[in-house]
Amino acid sequence: MSRSEQAVFTNMCMVYDEKGNILVQDRKNPDWPGVTFPGGHVEPGEAFVESVIREVREETGLTVENPVLCGTKQFQTKEDERYVVLFYKTNRFSGELKSSDEGEVFWIPRETLPQYNLSVDFLEMVSIFESDTLSEFYYYKENGSWKRKLL
Repeated sequence: MSRSEQAVFTNMCMVYDEKGNILVQDRKNPDWPGVTFPGGHVEPGEAFVESVIREVREETGLTVENPVLCGTKQFQTKEDERYVVLFYKTNRFSGELKSSDEGEVFWIPRETLPQYNLSVDFLEMVSIFESDTLSEFYYYKENGSWKRKLL
């Protein structure tokens, strides 16, 4: 029996400043619309850290430095692939903020986040980014329905 499985790797990055602001993106993607953090797919053969730096630059115009891995999200796709989102955060960035085809990007005070039209489960995901004790957002099926847990 093989221990390997098909997997899709993606990333998401919480960029924040010292004033309590976070950078968010209002996504245009109909599959997962709403306000979230920038991120995207890891290309074949690409290092995870390099992928998040590239994705943030493509979607925001900012170049982030020293993104720190702070958690994961995972679920099974309809094609039975393990879909893994690597969560990073950083407060080191440079450049000029610029939106992309992925959606509008803008800074907001962290405490105002719940007031926005958020992507599904995004507020729970933020708890992983900000926690010192949680590191995983996990979807699983039980009795034919999707459940989730924070670990």
